[in-house]
Amino acid sequence: MSVGAFVVLGVVQLVAARRYGREAVDTITDPVLYAIGPVMVLGLVASMFHMNDVGNTLNVLRHVATSWLSREILFGAGFAALGFLFAAAQWFRWGTSRQRQGLAALTALVGLVLVWSMSMIYYSLVAVPAWHSWTTPAQFFTTALLLGALAVGAALMATLMVRRRRGGATTADLADSSLVAGTLKGIGIAAVVLLGAEFLIIPLHIANLAGAGGAAATSAEVFTGAWFVARLVLVFLGAGLLAVLLFRYASPDARPRTLAVLATAAFALVLAGELIGRSQFYDSMTRIGM
Repeated sequence: MSVGAFVVLGVVQLVAARRYGREAVDTITDPVLYAIGPVMVLGLVASMFHMNDVGNTLNVLRHVATSWLSREILFGAGFAALGFLFAAAQWFRWGTSRQRQGLAALTALVGLVLVWSMSMIYYSLVAVPAWHSWTTPAQFFTTALLLGALAVGAALMATLMVRRRRGGATTADLADSSLVAGTLKGIGIAAVVLLGAEFLIIPLHIANLAGAGGAAATSAEVFTGAWFVARLVLVFLGAGLLAVLLFRYASPDARPRTLAVLATAAFALVLAGELIGRSQFYDSMTRIGM
């Protein structure tokens, strides 16, 4: 989610800066940028508990040449460090705008490699049919971008509402409203497209597992029942229905509270659905052989 949010925010800044100017875009998007860091740090801290003893972290880094887990930790730390550096550069306005853009591009690239490394940890396990499939990296990237896009939308609305409460309606607020409305429309479109991709990947994955027989077919049984249906419903409601409503009602003169409710609800529903999906992903670990 952190990587997806950073990438989506970068796209927003590049596209919106041409119309609204970089200073105006930075004013409304920088608070969202600063929220990504703590989320990423929490993710890194949680991942440390996989090793039982946090002191083993440095030992894991010794095997970057052969281990996807080592690469995940390396690129995770790299993404967090570069993200912190970029946030500091934005805050203190270090360097030129072009130099900061270059740093942002490097950070996004490292983040995407991080997501790839995460997915390859599971894909590389040939004895687990449910994971050794092209759908594993596909779902990792879809989840990252979908959650990232909706998180940015919710955070932008929160930023706009806080600014309005503090300063009231000003010319700057009207510019912010126009910028946020355009961004929310783009996020709504992206969410529907990513939802379509996810709803294509999931049935293909299940069909491939069921058709392979053996351990693969056993894994396919995980993707049935109430929890599986709940996941599909939550993601569909959040990324489908609410994203369409977000696109429809997003305009500079729209009520900020309405847009904030739609954006936040869409993010919360998809987050819940993706958490269920990740849980079922781990439950599908049926090995071939012993």
